[in-house]
Amino acid sequence: MTEFNVGDTVTTRKPHACGGNSWTVVRVGADYKIKCNKCGRVVMLDSQKFHKAVHIGK
Repeated sequence: MTEFNVGDTVTTRKPHACGGNSWTVVRVGADYKIKCNKCGRVVMLDSQKFHKAVHIGK
């Protein structure tokens, strides 16, 4: 599993309601808190949902 740190920028598989899919990791641990880089909305996801939502690839 890929390790994420506070301040990392991640891309989600599905876009947010505002149309953006670029997020900044604000908190890591049992839950992940991410902030949308387009509209500023903050979302908290549990670890399993976060790893499923984030696009890991090159």
